Amino acid sequence: QVQLVESGGGLVQPGGSLRLSCAASGNIFSINTMGWYRQAPGKQRDLVATVTSGGTTNYADSVKGRFIASRDNAKNTVYLQMNSLKPEDTAVYYCTANIWERLATRPYDYWGPGTQVTVSS
Repeated sequence: QVQLVESGGGLVQPGGSLRLSCAASGNIFSINTMGWYRQAPGKQRDLVATVTSGGTTNYADSVKGRFIASRDNAKNTVYLQMNSLKPEDTAVYYCTANIWERLATRPYDYWGPGTQVTVSS
């Protein structure tokens, strides 16, 4: 079994910063791409950022220049540094990872339960 657990969400004022973390644990052999999605009330879940095992990042246009995704492969952890936050960044943020479990025949996508980020004055 594999588990992803996010942390670091909360309430922040516009212009502020937050750092999200997501740790993967369990029967892990290796992790391919890790990333973050978000879902605002009444909207679909959208990509925020991804990080490959080699550290290559990809961002949604709406967060480019403000958010920074990174990972620590030794800790099976991905981070999302969110700066210059705007009210429209308010959403539940979900961590995802493409993981090879030990003895598995292929990798699978796993998701965390989500963490709420609210940007409001």
